[in-house]
Amino acid sequence: MNKTLERKMIAEIDLHENAVYVVSGGRLIPIENPPLGYGKQEICWQNGKPTHSEIKYTKKF
Repeated sequence: MNKTLERKMIAEIDLHENAVYVVSGGRLIPIENPPLGYGKQEICWQNGKPTHSEIKYTKKF
């Protein structure tokens, strides 16, 4: 077996926290929440890898 495949990387996250994460390049990256609490997060991909995110929000009256 290839030695790079044998290497394990482990990260811990708080399962009591509502959050969205992306794993890219061996890093766990938290994605920001919409600032006003209502909205959506879009993750863009290129060549099978996440490249950037876009956050859209809605303001309720």
